[in-house]
Amino acid sequence: MDYVYGPGRNHLFVPGPVNIPEPVIRAMNRNNEDYRSPAVPALTKTLLEDVKKIFKTTTATPFLIPTTGTGAWESALTNTLSPGDRIVSFLIGQFSLLWIDQQQRLGFNVDVVESEWGQGANLDILASKLAADTAHTIKAVCIVHNETATGVTNNLAKVRRILDDYSHPALFLVDGVSSICALDFRPKALEATKTAKSVRVFFDWNDYLKFYKLGTYWPYTPSIQLLYGLRTALDLIFEEGLDNVIARHSRLGKATRLAVEAWGLKNCTQKEEWFSDTVTAVVVPPYIDSSEIVRRGWKRYNLSLGLGLNKVAGKVFRIGHLGNLNEHRNYSSQETIVSSVAESDFDLYMYFQLQLLGCLAGVEMILKDVGYPVKLGSGVAAACAYLQNNTPLIPSRI
Repeated sequence: MDYVYGPGRNHLFVPGPVNIPEPVIRAMNRNNEDYRSPAVPALTKTLLEDVKKIFKTTTATPFLIPTTGTGAWESALTNTLSPGDRIVSFLIGQFSLLWIDQQQRLGFNVDVVESEWGQGANLDILASKLAADTAHTIKAVCIVHNETATGVTNNLAKVRRILDDYSHPALFLVDGVSSICALDFRPKALEATKTAKSVRVFFDWNDYLKFYKLGTYWPYTPSIQLLYGLRTALDLIFEEGLDNVIARHSRLGKATRLAVEAWGLKNCTQKEEWFSDTVTAVVVPPYIDSSEIVRRGWKRYNLSLGLGLNKVAGKVFRIGHLGNLNEHRNYSSQETIVSSVAESDFDLYMYFQLQLLGCLAGVEMILKDVGYPVKLGSGVAAACAYLQNNTPLIPSRI
């Protein structure tokens, strides 16, 4: 009987879920412990303070809830709004579509502003709706910051300016699942919980706030492993520096778009102002089914790419370039505090990974496989030329 070798580590380049840093995996590899002991509340207190830094705030109140983005949507809606409240919500892709479906099923009056997939939110329409709403019937504006189905990023600062220009009190609710960085979670969201009449139990912020005051922090049994994973993830972000993390994603996004251009293919996102630095949706020629590109990548090269969803199914494939992904991956000092990782293990992480270029090379081979006349090396060369001139030195080796 012939021995069949396993395919090895999967090369994960979808826009979610994303690669998990090795130190985070190790931090989560632990047994349960008594969350009523002094250790877990002490850990939780540091997490609540440090999560604020991700949102660049010192005054907001964060909530740590073990759930998916869908749960986060529901938490934000039900804690701040009442059934029948009018919401302006932008439909620009699959995930904004799903959020709107949730809003409607929760009983809100959803005023949908729809754009062609590949375009950003129509903020001119928002301005006109706010201008006409002198009675302030609009209670919230909901927007997906980064629509991963099409690779479109919306300008949150512009939305905030429009709300301010009309002195409109509507809440600004943002899906930041694939974009979390500098979002201002304003305290008036907490003020809205006092009048919101939507039914909520597991996601009720008031339950959390009671336990925050008690200093025990948890109204139910928390996920110990996720807490330690979050602690380590925050440590890694702060070591790299949040601004450096954002700049890294900008470089990776630009390099990917240059590769797509070199292949002679088009970006699903129709204007440069909407380009995403976390995912690129690539439009394929009509004679190619983009689903076959994703299947071939997984079956032959152990490369996971994102499928086209809903209206762009079969028309685009998606390259995720976010999370634990870099031109190189480094940890700058052995003094870094990483739970469950011994000092001697740090050498394991001081390596140079040209992860993105490997993905782009894989995509070129797949394109060749499915009959697209790509010149092998063209996209990789374009990305290399950009990264070679823009990638900084590894801090620990300067």
